[in-house]
Amino acid sequence: MTRIAPSLLSCDFAEMGAAIRKITAAGADVAHLDVMDGLFVPNISFGIPVIAALRKHTEIPFDVHLMIERPERYIDRFVAAGADWVTIHYEATEDPTAALEAIRAAGKIAGLSIKPATPIEAILPILPHCDMILVMTVEPGFGGQSLIPECLDKVSLLKKEIAARGLDIFIEVDGGINEKTAALARKAGADVLVAGSSVFGAADMKAAIDALRGEGI
Repeated sequence: MTRIAPSLLSCDFAEMGAAIRKITAAGADVAHLDVMDGLFVPNISFGIPVIAALRKHTEIPFDVHLMIERPERYIDRFVAAGADWVTIHYEATEDPTAALEAIRAAGKIAGLSIKPATPIEAILPILPHCDMILVMTVEPGFGGQSLIPECLDKVSLLKKEIAARGLDIFIEVDGGINEKTAALARKAGADVLVAGSSVFGAADMKAAIDALRGEGI
């Protein structure tokens, strides 16, 4: 079954505790937390103290997406704050392999994310060091963008490569996910879908999450 990870970037930041409790009650599998530093991406969101404060509001896994320069500097601190999955960007560090292994050494899911312009071929040599690949289907940094359809070709190629190598890696897709594009992402082979406005903007959050999974279709 496809897992749904609502992005807290789309919630009311003044009510983040309530928001994370709502998505938990609505059946979210994971909470997606976008950390932005204003350097790697042209926006600033929230960081370690906020994640630590939110941790007490739910038991579902925290999927912490580090859109920051040199993420290896902060891995231990995000783990201590409550991250269960820690995702770094291939483009943000000089040694992604070392960063991924540091995440694994902390006992957490090691994720590697790529921007829309980064080819799959760039990350193939380091797949064995990954537990998850996050394919960005929009330019990272802002919510509410439309999915770039060509990025889903990367998902299909990754799915085949992972299967061919017999690796245990799941694929996450983030950017422009709604009921229509979720179907395309699932078909391409996505295992986890990150969704922001399509969940937090829905009148019925549970129905929105179920629709993203493809339930009832």
